Amino acid sequence: MVKKLLLALVITWGIIANGNVSAQTGIDSTSLSPTVANYNTAIGQQSHLYNGPEYEYYDPIIKGNAYVFDNKSFTPGAVKYGDVIYRDIPMLYDLNKDFVVSLLYNHFTKFSLLSERVAEFWLLNHHFIRINADSTGKAGLTTGFYDQLYRGKKIGIIVKRAKSIQSTTSSNTVESFFRETKDYYVTRGNSYLSFSGKGGLLDIFKDKKKELRQYIKANNIDFHENQEQAIVDVATYYDHLTN
Repeated sequence: MVKKLLLALVITWGIIANGNVSAQTGIDSTSLSPTVANYNTAIGQQSHLYNGPEYEYYDPIIKGNAYVFDNKSFTPGAVKYGDVIYRDIPMLYDLNKDFVVSLLYNHFTKFSLLSERVAEFWLLNHHFIRINADSTGKAGLTTGFYDQLYRGKKIGIIVKRAKSIQSTTSSNTVESFFRETKDYYVTRGNSYLSFSGKGGLLDIFKDKKKELRQYIKANNIDFHENQEQAIVDVATYYDHLTN
């Protein structure tokens, strides 16, 4: 069932790739374009092949949601599936299952892309890359999609965004909710160094710690107000200092 669904997806997107969709290098999420109409038409012509399992929404009794940046609506994005990048694809990113979700031609049926075929994708102005833990040699890094916050000449910053279903009990009532976690890493070649905040980041950049502290103070960089922007600012300056 799954193989039939994915085979049809590959065949259909191959048709589109030879027509109106071409490989891109720098991609931002944009509004839906005529490409989507072609995408839907092509899938419609092959719809008899689509008899695999659908992606199902979570039970609404669970508080919160499973999706990146709490975005519950399908949003146009881009995905590198196999060796081809496809643009203007309606997408959701499920952080609990670590799945990229899209829609079939009927604008209703939801399905998950095969994660191991998704090399990277662009959604909501963020660039997500797939990392296989076996290739890193780091036991603490799990296989999955990572948000690439910064990519410099010598270093990069990635974050693993995840959500899990948790439960609490009170007054004989069990309530379930989604809990979000974020794990940050500095990348250096094939090395992935984890950190949790300002102190940890400066420890990794200890060879320029004095200069970075001065830079943070002079530019009023606040890790509490906007931690991810602060991380990117410091990493960018560190790259500047070491080049």
